[in-house]
Amino acid sequence: MSGLFDALWEIFTSDSTYIGAALAAGLLLFAASGELIAERAGTINISVEGMLVGGAFTAALGFDITGSVAVALVTGALGGMVVAGVQAEMSHRLVADQFVVGLTLNILIVGLAAFLEREIDLETSKAGDLEIPLLVDLPLVGEALFGQPWPFYVLYALVPACWWLLYRTRWGLEVRSSGEDPQSADVSGIDVNRRRREAIYLTGLTSGLGGAYFVFVQIGQFEPTVSGRGFIAIAAVIFGGWTLRGTVAGCILFAGAVSFRLSVQGFGYDINPELLQALPFLVTIFGMAIFARRVRPPRALAQPFIRGLK
Repeated sequence: MSGLFDALWEIFTSDSTYIGAALAAGLLLFAASGELIAERAGTINISVEGMLVGGAFTAALGFDITGSVAVALVTGALGGMVVAGVQAEMSHRLVADQFVVGLTLNILIVGLAAFLEREIDLETSKAGDLEIPLLVDLPLVGEALFGQPWPFYVLYALVPACWWLLYRTRWGLEVRSSGEDPQSADVSGIDVNRRRREAIYLTGLTSGLGGAYFVFVQIGQFEPTVSGRGFIAIAAVIFGGWTLRGTVAGCILFAGAVSFRLSVQGFGYDINPELLQALPFLVTIFGMAIFARRVRPPRALAQPFIRGLK
């Protein structure tokens, strides 16, 4: 038993554990911050996975052409928004089933990205580190939060901006009304399906940035998969009770499970590798099982809106 506590102490007092958690949480936060707004508008955007992969590919392509990480972030955001456009128009203009559209897009984008990866030799690299003086020297969390590649710091503006947009603007009020009572919102003059489409486009933008982050901060190269992180981001929104504060907590929790798995392997402890691989998803499932029934989703979540029908 003492060996177990010694191992846990070594893992949880290691700077690398917190650096890994911050990196993993960053990707989830990019995707989940936009997904929160989409779900508050009344739509479950299953295509987050495809948006992340699409953003990663277009970001890598942008960097390969220009050699600029800043340009790559822009092209990544545009790539995510292209996927979002298909999801938004088919789900909330043509009234196709949003789950079927989302799953189809995920399969299509991942398959297309894998094909294009074999056809195009994309040159990528990690973005340069940017250390914040004094703060980077804080114990344990200093390097994790203030000594990362510079695209990481976009989160410090993005997350508050999403909060402000959702809770402090007229547009955010209309989005939330569309997710709670779309018929009443429609009577009030709100174009419900337009607000839902706009929320999905915003998810595409943030997830596209997340795809660029995955390439230039986490792994330094393009891969045609994000290993289910889009679905974990959706789970973080539900885990957080459709609040930004809870969503951030969910992202940190699930990212911590990923980092713990990597730290166990990095320190050479002998634990079943299949169990370690499944750990982040097990934590996600347990978190959903515990908290999903204790929170109330937007009343019109996943319900298509057709004017005049209740």
